[in-house]
Amino acid sequence: MSTDNLISLKDDMVAFIEGHGLRRLPGRITDDIPSVMWEGKNNPEAWKDFVEMAKHVGAPFITFSEMTLEREELDALIEEAGDMNFPDEEATELVEAQWLRKYCGILGYIQLGFVYQGLVFLHETTTEWYARFQTLLEDIESLRDIVFDDADEGGDEDE
Repeated sequence: MSTDNLISLKDDMVAFIEGHGLRRLPGRITDDIPSVMWEGKNNPEAWKDFVEMAKHVGAPFITFSEMTLEREELDALIEEAGDMNFPDEEATELVEAQWLRKYCGILGYIQLGFVYQGLVFLHETTTEWYARFQTLLEDIESLRDIVFDDADEGGDEDE
């Protein structure tokens, strides 16, 4: 399995989940939902333990969400990074965003989840490049907030 593309892992997950008699619910559990994150970073097969736990507790389904890096999304990020760093074309954010182009169309993130006794349990698998993409999105969002906050504060002084 390539560590840059999770497509073969996705196929394995689908077969394993269905082989355990569980259904897949296409849906993503968002960050605003209180959840328990499955720990197993040192075990590449931890997702199998997660699926077996869902079956053990009688979960009727597992949520299944996947994220592929879309060209339009990356182009918008590159444009925003360029606007924020203009005229510096060697800015870290811009260079990093441009580096990600080679991953367009590739599966970089899979989230599995189930609900048990009112709690949401999650397992996430991500590639290194997708984690970098998410960090870059957050960094640019933070920079945007700083720029807009500074602009708002400057506007109040003139009045």
